[in-house]
Amino acid sequence: MDHRAEVSAFLKSRRAKITPALAGLPVYGQRRVPGLRRGEVATLAGVSVEYYTRLERGNLGGVSDSVLDALTQALRLDDTERDHLYALARAANTSPARVRRRPKKATVRSSVLRIVEGLHDQPAYVRNNRMDILAANPLARALHSEAFELEPVNTCRFVFLDPRATRMYPDWERVAREGVGVLRVEVAKNPYDRELSNLIGELSTRSDAFRTMWGTHDVHVFTEGTKRFHHPAVGEMELVHETLALPGDEGLSITVYSADPGTPAADTLKLLASWAASQEQDAAASQADTER
Repeated sequence: MDHRAEVSAFLKSRRAKITPALAGLPVYGQRRVPGLRRGEVATLAGVSVEYYTRLERGNLGGVSDSVLDALTQALRLDDTERDHLYALARAANTSPARVRRRPKKATVRSSVLRIVEGLHDQPAYVRNNRMDILAANPLARALHSEAFELEPVNTCRFVFLDPRATRMYPDWERVAREGVGVLRVEVAKNPYDRELSNLIGELSTRSDAFRTMWGTHDVHVFTEGTKRFHHPAVGEMELVHETLALPGDEGLSITVYSADPGTPAADTLKLLASWAASQEQDAAASQADTER
């Protein structure tokens, strides 16, 4: 990834979203830009136009935290966008020789596997920073049964490259944009991750929708929320999800889905568990027949 281009495009995209009225600035005459002018951002941030122009050209080398905080205020960045800006600044001030190393292959600790597998009535899985699912319990495999037909299992690849994804996710566009936002965050944190770059390149080449969403430079971090699913065997359900980072396992997190007790979604989740059990029994019987 071209780091300077990343910085430049991010700052320009945020500047374009802030109108003078939103920033509390007067408007005089015709404006040729959709958002603030560079000079207006510089004024709001308390820096010179020349200095802000340097920043927007992608040069964050040596930038101070106070300037980053001033930009955060001027561009009205939310917490995720602020963290993204700081990650871009860290990458600009880190020697490439220190980060251009072969990344360690992510492995899921046995204790984490026991936690995931112990959640019998809740879909749970472990993923890495590229949205690869590295481990999942049977209910999570059942919930994402179509995605698990692909190897390796990558939720972004499924969302953008498998036509079944638009049926599986009734709110497909929101799911897609959130996934793109997660990858954008990871690019700032790991600018020399070759596998991440390869994934983004593949999706950009094969999906017009991904390419368009990638160009917005929006960022996202999964924490908690709700997601609607339409499962081919049990129908529609709306589940609550929580995503927790794994301390000590950089880039890995656990996602757990659940349903409020007594809701239709809870009943559908039980039905999904029964369907998953029957699928396992059928697979075991088929394997036994093959071995005879």
